[in-house]
Amino acid sequence: MTPADIIARLSDPAARRLIGTERTAGPPEATAPVAAAVLVPILLRPAPSILLTLRAARLKAHAGQVSFPGGRIEAGETPEQAAVREATEEVGLAAHLPDLHGRLPTHVTGTGYHITPVVALVPAPLNLTADPGEVEEIFELPLALVLDPTKPERRSREFQGRQREFWVWPHDRHYIWGATAAILVNLGRVLRGG
Repeated sequence: MTPADIIARLSDPAARRLIGTERTAGPPEATAPVAAAVLVPILLRPAPSILLTLRAARLKAHAGQVSFPGGRIEAGETPEQAAVREATEEVGLAAHLPDLHGRLPTHVTGTGYHITPVVALVPAPLNLTADPGEVEEIFELPLALVLDPTKPERRSREFQGRQREFWVWPHDRHYIWGATAAILVNLGRVLRGG
């Protein structure tokens, strides 16, 4: 898939209608909503990939989980500004590099976060540096994998007395699930057009 193909799909209203707001496990009504944004960086390599992070093990929330660079939206910020700021802080991505191409639908987590995914094309190669206080590892997931509708798996698990369903993506070293996996599913749907 070329950068032009990616841009065309991201701006296609018909492709965007294929996806909707999704929730991950947990009782969203138990907490006040927290506005957050993540950057979904598509790295423009000969074989494009998605940049992901493994959160530091010592973090209070979601420690050791796979995520996109991102976090809370601060007062006066747009989701785009927050996503780029967080990517700069977490992985050292220069703020002028992401070429922003729209948002995917908001993802609501069981912990009360309302996450706006902001999709960006980013030229590669990059010289990134993980903030050790937030990120244990920076890694990539091939875009070809995200485009394959047979790769994500729907799983279920009991959580707080209720059966919950969630997406999981295959990876040889990391468990990609929850909000990150659901956002990748939506990205794949938009880019495939179905």
